Amino acid sequence: MSIAEIQQPKYPNDRIDPRIEQALNEINRRAFVSCEREGLVVGRSIPSTETLRHIFSVLTLPQNPKVLQAGVGLGYVSAVLSLVAHKVIGIEKNASLADAAMEKMSSLNLDNVLIHHGDGQDGAPQEAPFDIIVVATPNIEDKSVLLNQLTLHGQMVCVEYADSSLLKLVKYTGDGHHNYVRSEHGYLDFVQNKDEILIELGFINNEILSEARRRAKANKTLIIDEVRRLTNVDDVDLYRSLAKQYDVELGNVESLLKWIDPKIFNSFSQAFLDHHHLIPLYTERGVLKVATSNPSASMVEIQRVFPELKIVTILVTPTDFRRLWSATDLCLQAQSSPIHLPLENLESKKDEDLLGAHKPGAGAQLVSLFEALLLDAVAERASDIHLEQYNNTVRVRLRIDGEMRDIRHYDISPRELRGLINVIKLRAELDIAERRLPQGGRSHLRVGESQFDLRIQVQPALHSEHVVIRLLPQNSELISIEQLGLSPAISENYKRLLKNPSGLVLVVGPTGSGKSTTLYAGLQLLAADGTRKVITVEDPIEYSINNIQQTRVRPEIGFSFADAMRSFVRQDPDVILVGEIRDHETSLEAIRAAQTGHVVLSTLHCNDAVDAMQRLYDLGVHPNSLASELLAVIAQRLAKRICPNCREQTTPDGKILQEVFPGGTPDSFRAYIGKGCEYCNDTGTHGRVAVVEYLHLNPELRNAISRNIPVSELRKLALDCGLITMRDSALDHVIQGNIPLSELPRILPEERMAPEARWQWEKTS
Repeated sequence: MSIAEIQQPKYPNDRIDPRIEQALNEINRRAFVSCEREGLVVGRSIPSTETLRHIFSVLTLPQNPKVLQAGVGLGYVSAVLSLVAHKVIGIEKNASLADAAMEKMSSLNLDNVLIHHGDGQDGAPQEAPFDIIVVATPNIEDKSVLLNQLTLHGQMVCVEYADSSLLKLVKYTGDGHHNYVRSEHGYLDFVQNKDEILIELGFINNEILSEARRRAKANKTLIIDEVRRLTNVDDVDLYRSLAKQYDVELGNVESLLKWIDPKIFNSFSQAFLDHHHLIPLYTERGVLKVATSNPSASMVEIQRVFPELKIVTILVTPTDFRRLWSATDLCLQAQSSPIHLPLENLESKKDEDLLGAHKPGAGAQLVSLFEALLLDAVAERASDIHLEQYNNTVRVRLRIDGEMRDIRHYDISPRELRGLINVIKLRAELDIAERRLPQGGRSHLRVGESQFDLRIQVQPALHSEHVVIRLLPQNSELISIEQLGLSPAISENYKRLLKNPSGLVLVVGPTGSGKSTTLYAGLQLLAADGTRKVITVEDPIEYSINNIQQTRVRPEIGFSFADAMRSFVRQDPDVILVGEIRDHETSLEAIRAAQTGHVVLSTLHCNDAVDAMQRLYDLGVHPNSLASELLAVIAQRLAKRICPNCREQTTPDGKILQEVFPGGTPDSFRAYIGKGCEYCNDTGTHGRVAVVEYLHLNPELRNAISRNIPVSELRKLALDCGLITMRDSALDHVIQGNIPLSELPRILPEERMAPEARWQWEKTS
């Protein structure tokens, strides 16, 4: 047996056989995309219809051929061939996949297809000879056994590796004398027309895809980016599904940031890379890793620059792509650009979309650094960015789910920090010459469709100014009362409070404990009801709610919370929300509004529900007024929620149990942790949940408040009157698997870890 080589055009010009065209129209490819067998990832085993047209266009199809396919996958190609062949034999190395493919054939009543579990390289000698052999996997290098199973004039089409990592189509044709002619027919991509995958995965329908294509053409953007704008699909869920279908890795940006090689990046035109959404990251053992946010990105040009390397694609979300780009750009600028720049060049545009095509001009390293920090914060779901200097060390930290985490992929010098602080001051319209006094300002941030209000605080410190930037999402999805994580009893009580004709409802806790979120959940219920007029005064307006009249305070022009409250009572409201009671004047106006027939909702900074009384006394509220108008107090903290994807039961920490159950742990008690997974970035937690203390006032408590009894005695009375403590709520969350036991010492003071006087846990037998 000999093989002769001939060179064919890169792309075939042959017309596809009408029988194949009809078969492609009759077999629904979507039926092969999803697989109910757990753990199966079909990926490249399901080529697009365009790819099959390419493959079949090089074949001369006889009447009723006998066909062998090596590398069946889930059986799409075999199903198409079954409509033009007398018999199709498939060989699949993965036993589960072979069984699933055979089930697909049975469900479609394709009786002339038989799928075997085995090595495709061995073929099916007991069924030979074959008129056509299709080798759908590039992993079969030795094809001599398969060629011997062809008829004398048979044809074999194969997927083979081109260069290091691309795929090409190769055809072997018998000449009738056991000799074969080998010809190449261009590159293959098993996932062409990739935007259709979004339909097949169930993320969109044909109408949305058509609109996305129209917008992409008009705006010169990617179809997938327009799909994200038209739908509310979660980026991580979308890209995780796409990564499985494309059989590529979904990148962990925290790991990738540590391996960026600017020299590799600099081997290409930045305009080319940006247009195709590609970032060559680094090389390792003959492999070049390339990140992209475009599942349709071609690696042909990358391969031509590095023909000796195998290209491995890493899919990343658009936000992570821009983070990687910013980090790479910063590395290049640090090597080639001076740090000192005129101040007029440092300010970035406030309305610029950080995921857009704009990037700061050459040398604007500090603007790039600031934008990279903001992107990191958004991508990591951080609530705050902290910039600090200690001696000659600059520390960058993000507050994520209430916990401070160091960001170590920035190497910022003290000199760079001073320039960066100037950029931030300009962004917040602060005085860049003032370094001795604290300053506070605001700015705005847009990342794709997400918008954020930035609260910026600059504080003088020993070695430099320290900066805290709080990110407040402006168009995030609002949380309903059911999603807050409240117990059913507290949830129902909260809903009932909102129906009262008048009175004061307080949500208390420290900064960042989710007080506003709890109040907004109640506002949504009132907005949906529509029978009462609701007015809010906030600083700032964190969420926009339809059917709610929202006002922002303007202290710079003398419009404070108290001023707003005085004007609100003439607007005929039923419910008034005051963003925060922070001074004597506002507290008095809130009480007066409650006394004149309005429900007043507000927040207060204090430690627990009973402490709220003392805080209001300190603000000058008369005990009798408070006793008559206060309806209830909700005190809360935020605890880290266990990742639902990797939650598992665990043995509780003995020291914590000793504090929580000094009399002995109940036998029925159980605790959970998150072991860490891709979804939670190996932290074991994802998001936070409210842990609340609920105090509902009854006549006995009102009498005690009017007498201004000490807070310690008031708490004992509150326990007797049904106070639901934060410890109660926290333990409920632990038992239900919502939060880890280790969160209790973080959210509860030491004296509140054990049961309080009202009741004791009893150890069950």
